[in-house]
Amino acid sequence: MGDSKQLDIIAVGDIVTDAFIKLFDDPAHSYENEQGKWLAIPFAAKIPFDHVEVIEAVGNAANAAVSFARLGLNTGFVTNVGNDQQGRDMIAALDKKDVDTRFVRINSGKLSNYHYVLWYKEERTILIKHEEYNYHWPHLRRSDEIPRWIYFSSISENALPYHDQVADWLEDHPDVKLAFQPGTFQMEAGTQRLSRIYQRTEVLVLNREEAALVSGGNADDLHDLFNRLHGLGPKIVCITDGPDGAYASDGENRFKMPLYPDPAPPVERTGAGDAFASTFVAALAKGSNLEGALQWGPINSMNVVQHTGAQAGLLSERKLSELLEKAPEWYKPSRLE
Repeated sequence: MGDSKQLDIIAVGDIVTDAFIKLFDDPAHSYENEQGKWLAIPFAAKIPFDHVEVIEAVGNAANAAVSFARLGLNTGFVTNVGNDQQGRDMIAALDKKDVDTRFVRINSGKLSNYHYVLWYKEERTILIKHEEYNYHWPHLRRSDEIPRWIYFSSISENALPYHDQVADWLEDHPDVKLAFQPGTFQMEAGTQRLSRIYQRTEVLVLNREEAALVSGGNADDLHDLFNRLHGLGPKIVCITDGPDGAYASDGENRFKMPLYPDPAPPVERTGAGDAFASTFVAALAKGSNLEGALQWGPINSMNVVQHTGAQAGLLSERKLSELLEKAPEWYKPSRLE
């Protein structure tokens, strides 16, 4: 990609290679108890599996970067890889998907993140291990390096000081808008530790359980969740709610949005949330209002779960618009009462 055009958005977060191990329906099985849902396979046995699919350059921020690029935004990516073949393969995969990789940092003597995904029916259980990198925010100074938006998502637990570097840079660039889709370790760090990030956030995207965890609010009361989350600083808050769709608030207007109808049962659900969040933000970055962004998000999410992995089903703007035109009459946001 040429360096002369201003970047529309830079995604920030960790990147990983996922090895999807497709389990047979038998002997594996799932069950649910008071502690949650569980995947069970025979212990100390040889378990046959169907096949393996290795998918490079994924993760919350990586999925968002590919989504933005596919929707026509000039997209960069700030991330870390190891000095190994997996790292080189991930950079090459991003290049092929029109993501600007000039800010990808190669860490000498380190391995790249590599996760294993146990794929059972349409759900997945991910075995994760985050490599420890020395995180450094790049010196974005030239006009073509400073984006209109930053999209910050999941990152390792040893990167807390890195958030201060991001916050410092954002304070020096007040015109840059921040979208925040916090990952597990960022939520565990707490809103007080990341208060500067929350206060600077233009758009915050969480699922309903995460919204209750982050805000300390009542998961059964959406208005309480919105009030608390806006109180942290974000101007726009979007809360996804699985089969019940999604909700969004700009502080004055609050809407509920249903899911886009599935054309077939899901293949597997990896990346559905990333697809929704990134597409919602992409619509806003392209000048859409809150209602228009809510209509975009579920379409990309619907198509992603029709494919293996988080990126194969991501849509172009043209295809997304075609599906929106074909949407049933009821597919539109309504006021949240």
